[in-house]
Amino acid sequence: MNTATTSPAGIRPFRIDVPQAALDDLNERLARTRLPQPAPGDDWEAGTPNHYLSEAVARWRDGFDWRAVEARMNKLPHYTTDIDGQTIHFVHVRSPHPGATPLLLAHTYPGSFADYLDVIGPLVDPVAHGGRAEDAFDLVVPDAPGFGFSQPVTDAGWTVARVAAAYDTLMRRLGYDSYGIHGSDNGAMVARELGLLDPEGFLGLHVLQLFSFPSGDPAEFERLEPQDYAGLEHMQWFQSVGAYNTMNAARPQTIAAALSDSPVGQLAYSELFNSFGNGTALVPLDAILTEVSVAWFANASAGMSRAYRDNALLESEPRVSGARTGVAVFKDDFQTIRVFAERDNPNIVHWSRFERGGHYAALEVPELVVEDLRTFFARP
Repeated sequence: MNTATTSPAGIRPFRIDVPQAALDDLNERLARTRLPQPAPGDDWEAGTPNHYLSEAVARWRDGFDWRAVEARMNKLPHYTTDIDGQTIHFVHVRSPHPGATPLLLAHTYPGSFADYLDVIGPLVDPVAHGGRAEDAFDLVVPDAPGFGFSQPVTDAGWTVARVAAAYDTLMRRLGYDSYGIHGSDNGAMVARELGLLDPEGFLGLHVLQLFSFPSGDPAEFERLEPQDYAGLEHMQWFQSVGAYNTMNAARPQTIAAALSDSPVGQLAYSELFNSFGNGTALVPLDAILTEVSVAWFANASAGMSRAYRDNALLESEPRVSGARTGVAVFKDDFQTIRVFAERDNPNIVHWSRFERGGHYAALEVPELVVEDLRTFFARP
């Protein structure tokens, strides 16, 4: 990975260029893979199973072409800049259509800017993809500090609120006085923080999840619909399998030591891409290997894990966001419960449900994400 001369605005061109020695090292490590003793049944019940890892490692070694992925990524304009003492990597793609809406795309955990590779073209140039010029976007797609090529992290305290403030600085530095944001997972939390910040010219946030939970008021439950109870069950299931939340928040450097030394460990720990093996995930294996490869080559596991600790250590009171908000709920994702969400976000102006797709909808059903973004940001 290399950078070029700093521009007057503090924006530096960037190109992904993984040294061949790093690729050779990865292949040697994969060739020496030692899988654990399989759990009885070798299914997903106790965690990432051997049969999945064996298949994925074989693909990673002999069928996955990093250089082709790298070339695809490098067709996009990449940059870095320094904000609040931290180097931030981002993709910035301007639309060929005048009057395009500036939009920031905030990625997931354990994702990166690569979450959005399949939506960039249709969003930037809708005419070339069967759409209308008036639906075009200028896109900014950063790696959050601790993720992807926004490495290394220079200090602690990169909470989602601090990331949101840095993103606002980034958009202003790029010359945008008005913009919106879309996010999922960690990116959805960053998006909501931008809504709380409500910078001048903010066009609103579009998210796949609003993480609002019961307050304890019995009146809230009286307003729930049958599908909301299914959403509560999904929350309980996720809590039962999502142990990475606790590990990252409590002992991030411990798990990072294992992930930074083992690509297969990095792959196994990324089981959220597979929805913990519950059979609903639609993320292609090559997309998972792309995300895991970015994290591996950037040695990002420590920064990604510590981001959870930074947020866990933050003591803050719940706040109500009055920002213009849109929510897209996908069938096999966290089910945002509208009663709770509207309590914390009273300016929800757009709500959609999709019967296909999950937590990584931009990787699973990118065409649905594109269409919902066009709908939300076309509304006044």
